[in-house]
Amino acid sequence: MNRKQKTILIRILLTAVLTLALHPLPVEGWARLLLTLIPYLLIGWDILRKAVLGIFHRELFDENFLMSIATIGALVLGQYEESVEVMLFYQIGELFQSYAVGKSRRSIASLMDIRPDFANVERDGQIVQVDPEEVQPGDCIVVRPGERIPLDGTVLEGVSALNTSALTGESLPRDVVPGSDVISGCVNLSGLLRIRVTKPFEESTVNRILELVENSSLKKSKTENFITRFAHYYTPIVCIGAVLLAVLPPLFLGNWPEWISRALTFLVISCPCALVISIPLSFFGGIGGASRAGILVKGGTDLESLARTKTIVFDKTGTLTQGVFTVTEMTPAPGWDAGDLLELAALAEVYSNHPISRSLRDACAHPLDLERVGESEELAGSGVITWVDGKQVAAGNARLMNHIHVAFTENTHPGTIVYLAVNGSFAGSIVISDQLKASSMQAMKELQAQGIRTVLLTGDSEKAAQAVGSALKIDEIHSGLLPDGKVEHVERLLAAKPQKSTLAFVGDGINDAPVLTRADVGIAMGAMGSDAAIEAADVVLMDDDPRKISLAMRIARKCLRIVKENIIFALSVKIICLLLGALGKAGMQAAIFADVGVMVLAVLNAVRTLRVDHMSKNSSQA
Repeated sequence: MNRKQKTILIRILLTAVLTLALHPLPVEGWARLLLTLIPYLLIGWDILRKAVLGIFHRELFDENFLMSIATIGALVLGQYEESVEVMLFYQIGELFQSYAVGKSRRSIASLMDIRPDFANVERDGQIVQVDPEEVQPGDCIVVRPGERIPLDGTVLEGVSALNTSALTGESLPRDVVPGSDVISGCVNLSGLLRIRVTKPFEESTVNRILELVENSSLKKSKTENFITRFAHYYTPIVCIGAVLLAVLPPLFLGNWPEWISRALTFLVISCPCALVISIPLSFFGGIGGASRAGILVKGGTDLESLARTKTIVFDKTGTLTQGVFTVTEMTPAPGWDAGDLLELAALAEVYSNHPISRSLRDACAHPLDLERVGESEELAGSGVITWVDGKQVAAGNARLMNHIHVAFTENTHPGTIVYLAVNGSFAGSIVISDQLKASSMQAMKELQAQGIRTVLLTGDSEKAAQAVGSALKIDEIHSGLLPDGKVEHVERLLAAKPQKSTLAFVGDGINDAPVLTRADVGIAMGAMGSDAAIEAADVVLMDDDPRKISLAMRIARKCLRIVKENIIFALSVKIICLLLGALGKAGMQAAIFADVGVMVLAVLNAVRTLRVDHMSKNSSQA
């Protein structure tokens, strides 16, 4: 509880004590009014002040104006205790609301702690502490145990474990060694690290995250905008209704004090605090709760769209798969050993920078002896022909085998096939493929259990796409697509989607940016994803775990469910109490419940949007 909240709490307690002490005193008339003004002004001076300022700023019809008019009128009519009670309970409701907003802000503010204060830069053999914004790509920085990594980079020296919880929501530390890529915002837990910076601060992961979070409140949902417009018209209407209630009936029925009292009760009941406060708080809490789980939602409108998603379209590489090609199978020809086959292939491709070549070299368990390699010729789109140990080794696709007139056994496994021939004789084949992420299977099961239709759009071959799609039981698969082809398919799916539902696209590459923008909801992989994809997306998964999609949808649906509950509850109670107040069946105590009581209950219900830890754990354990 902050200082302002503590001050309000003290005022509430003092007012309650003074009101209870005043109740048994045998004092009436002006003396009682003057004594009542002490607790009244103690608890309500700031509300009266805001009401006066609202009049000067031409913002008459807000909750402060309604509270002030109603309580001053109650004092004039001699309802001294009721006037203090209205102010007292209203301030109690405000305290609940302030605490709830503070809790939600703290969950988002925990992300703000990732902003680095300094960077230790190596300059002229010395370590200099500078502002992270002054560090340039290529500079070397030193991160000691317990310090936060200030900029994205690659580890040059040192072995350590990193705490990534502030970014990904995961508590398990991540081990790093020389050559590991690290992102800003993580905390170095153990060893000393020397890191070569790869991005300036304004393009770093931590800065992008902070910008996303800081701008999230600017994107209001349709429901929030509706409530704002509703309150804009609703409050003047009920004020006019209260004036008519105070004036018209007594012109014909008499008894002015009774009808004025009813009108004041009507004003207190009509205050739209429950809706105006709880609805934005629900969305704010949903965004804050998601951020604690490593899911960044850019605004309330995105949360609302996510809750109505019925179709999710996936990119393949880097989204459902690891995005790293590895040797998955070796099929040597008769008379050949698998280890010798792999070594010859790696030596043949030793001078190539192609990802397939790197995969072959990485798969070798021992360093390669470059002295064994002679001349090498690369045939574009086919492979390489290299002299190894005085033998001609051809490594490439089926086109290469046909080019050198070698009879070979076709390999039908999904993935990229590298065929090998030595001195014109077929030696075998090696399969290189991208592996599914460990969590992709569970992610698909969770989405399909929610009734989500899944679609795969990829630029990869039909064989590779079918292998992934079949393994994950994806409903619709399209392969061999360029970025514009993906957009065309998304356009078709958008036209065919159910009414009042939305379509989400999940991707990670720079080529996914156009389709991320075109989809109703764009979801980007934040850890490995490109800057363009993250900027274009509406939701960012900070740890690249596709299971977080299902969790994000549950958070969004829970948030929308709570919003609807608050709208129905608040409006129902107010309509009933307004009718009872107009008929004289509800007094100031009922008005206090209809206003402050409903607001407190709505705020407490809205706070539930923050409670997503159990859902996150369930998702992780699944």
